Amino acid sequence: MRWLICALLFFAASVNYMDRQVIGLLKPTLQVQLGWTEIGYSRIIIAFQVAYGLSLVFIGKWIDRLGTRIGFTLAVLFWSISAMAHAAATSVFQFGAARFSLGIGEAGSFPASIKAVAEWFPKRERALATGLFNSGANVGAILTPLIVPWLTSRYGWRMAFVGTGALGIVWIVAWLAVYRKPEESRMVSAKELALIQSDPETGTATAVPWRTMLRLRQAWAVALGKFFTDPIWWVYLFWMPDFLSKNFKLDLKGLALPLFVIYTGASVGSVGGGWLSSSLLKRGWSVNASRKTAMLACALAVTPVMLAAQATHAWVAVLLVALAAGAHQGWSANIYTLASDMFPRGAVASVVGFGTLLGSIGGMIMSYGVGDILQRRGSYLLIFVIAGTAYLIALGFVQVLVPRLSRAELVR
Repeated sequence: MRWLICALLFFAASVNYMDRQVIGLLKPTLQVQLGWTEIGYSRIIIAFQVAYGLSLVFIGKWIDRLGTRIGFTLAVLFWSISAMAHAAATSVFQFGAARFSLGIGEAGSFPASIKAVAEWFPKRERALATGLFNSGANVGAILTPLIVPWLTSRYGWRMAFVGTGALGIVWIVAWLAVYRKPEESRMVSAKELALIQSDPETGTATAVPWRTMLRLRQAWAVALGKFFTDPIWWVYLFWMPDFLSKNFKLDLKGLALPLFVIYTGASVGSVGGGWLSSSLLKRGWSVNASRKTAMLACALAVTPVMLAAQATHAWVAVLLVALAAGAHQGWSANIYTLASDMFPRGAVASVVGFGTLLGSIGGMIMSYGVGDILQRRGSYLLIFVIAGTAYLIALGFVQVLVPRLSRAELVR
């Protein structure tokens, strides 16, 4: 039953990233049709990130209070309606408003998913489960370049937003039919329930107050780990179609296979990163050594992406970005799992919300910088240098703040 829950989280992540990526894939088309500048496009992306970040101030605690079942349902409903609303937009401001609304809803996805993993999986399986559901984001990113060109050529770009947005409604029906807490579900066996509850809970906290969160080194380790690295994923998601289009003259249909390869690499990396730390745990390694070894491997695997902007052949650049995207998702599977390693289950969504908030703030800064760099220089070189070094910097902060991954003391 726990793996069925993981499959639903995988589906949600896929829909989330399909809705998120459509605008990046359509950027070259809409830039010609609607006359967007690089700065105008970056402002549309920043609108999403502002809403995403502001929502994370409260959405993790909101999900902790409402519960995973209802909280996740409302988040997906809101973002699905917002995704479809893009079809009515005609200006930078209107697209920005639709992206802002989308960001509010999508902010609930990862806090709710990590909370569901903490509720349904023992500690030794959480990184693997996180990697599996997180790979759904990459599957969504793989499917989008295949679906959107077909929808656009057949029905126009507006239908691309409507068609992908409607998938969230399908997910809600399945989620409400299946999801309960393990102890409340009639579909879970006594043996599986015992496995899920095999890790003793060391705290009873639900939402973590901000005044407490801001004092905890453990919360800042998760947050800074995401502050430096989440922005790099935004670059892969929102600017890769543009990079390949400008540097290698690929059109909308020509982007499909390269983007398929990039996000397939990301999907493999997500599962691989989660599998690596879970495998080391099963071999008797400590939680601290397992997580950080996997994170170091991912951080090192990202560094070759610094050569992508100078590649003279499209497939060299594509493979370098695919490796980096896979390493990012392997990193992501482990940085999310740190929250459930150091906090009780009831506080996980709050901590992930705080971490994702800082990741979103970093993303806003990066998006503004990318737009400015491209408008002034027209080159991705500096952008890829930043991408190649960010993970080692982030791991340094994690190591300084939580050298042993100690459990947080939630004193109110």
